[in-house]
Amino acid sequence: MTVRLALSVNGSRLNSSIAQLAQIGKLPGGGVSRVAFTKEDLLARKLVESWMREAGMTVRIDAAGNTIGRYPGLREGAALATGSHIDTVPTGGHFDGVLGVLAGIEVVRVLRENGLRLEHAIETIVFTDEESTVIGCKAMAGNTVNNPEYYRRSDGTSIQTCLAQIGGDWSKIAEAKRHPKEIAAFVELHVEQGGVLESTGDCIGVVKGIVGQYRLGVRVTGSPNHAGSTPMHARKDALVAASQMVLAVNKLAVETPGEQVATVGYLTVWPNATNTVPGKVEFKIDLRDLSETNLEQLLAKMKLEFQAIASATQTEIEITQLLHVQPTLAAPKIQNAIVEVCQELGFSYRHLISRAGHDAQEIGRFTDMGMIFVASRGGISHAEDEYTSPEQCTQGANALLQTFLKLDRLYAAKGDRFIELQGIIKM
Repeated sequence: MTVRLALSVNGSRLNSSIAQLAQIGKLPGGGVSRVAFTKEDLLARKLVESWMREAGMTVRIDAAGNTIGRYPGLREGAALATGSHIDTVPTGGHFDGVLGVLAGIEVVRVLRENGLRLEHAIETIVFTDEESTVIGCKAMAGNTVNNPEYYRRSDGTSIQTCLAQIGGDWSKIAEAKRHPKEIAAFVELHVEQGGVLESTGDCIGVVKGIVGQYRLGVRVTGSPNHAGSTPMHARKDALVAASQMVLAVNKLAVETPGEQVATVGYLTVWPNATNTVPGKVEFKIDLRDLSETNLEQLLAKMKLEFQAIASATQTEIEITQLLHVQPTLAAPKIQNAIVEVCQELGFSYRHLISRAGHDAQEIGRFTDMGMIFVASRGGISHAEDEYTSPEQCTQGANALLQTFLKLDRLYAAKGDRFIELQGIIKM
């Protein structure tokens, strides 16, 4: 029998869970330090695993150390998945990643309390080391680097040791790879980590996709010389050339139609002496956009401008690609489902681009992906004063719950015994 129920999450319980988890790794200033593979990370994982089991989920840890809680569905087959991460930057806040994990558990708690199962199983995933190597989601997408040295920690600890501490196994890392037949769709709830929703007053951000990224290293070589005795026309000033290139990066990002961003946030000068014409400068460029085509066009224009500047300043330039991450678009049907949920719940919403990376970016490489954003006060994240209100956390979790109910119907395979009516199946 099919019944229609107005389900909602227990906001008090959800926010209590967030506060309780924040006690692990708590800093004197109120923030959290729970760097991946530390004792704090291990304690937090054990607590979250216990909550998963209490909610009626079976729990397993894959070879990449991802903790996967599964609440069974009424039929075999691919699950609807959610989740995020609980590791933090060295001085982080209470909400980044955590909200997505605990909201996933809260969704399952609500279903179980009401004696309900969806057609699809629900998986809530704690991904490994999102703040550094993103090895958890990359392993699930089959995109890890084969060389374990790539993942060695800054303190010298090997990835083999790190994964073994949390129940993973580097030697079997390929077994962590998942497929669409296992995960039909993935929806991640996350704090925005930006200021758009706060500035517009909207409740929910419907994410259009996660930007791609190019990171470039640029070396400009001139000729160091005495600052007093070298005439201006005779100089090969690497810093003057580099300064013009930095301005060119900004101008391209500002004047090119689109939503791209470009940043030069690192610059080093040699010999870095007041009385010496700079002979060498190195700087790094961070370029992001949702369109890979636009990124490539911007890169081509940038390189042409750099060559022209180098020629005019009598300097030499060397450009090295340090990173390339392709963008991941959110599935239109998941975006539409989130919009419908917002309309039904009376939540104001707007479509947004995620300019920060998330676990969903890798998961979206092999299955349908969507993201739900809630506001970050002041646009602040990765800091002790990161804050999203209890009401906003609850709204996001309710949007996630109702989106799952819609996707359960949407992804029901033709020929299933699923009854095509509004509602969910009573156990």
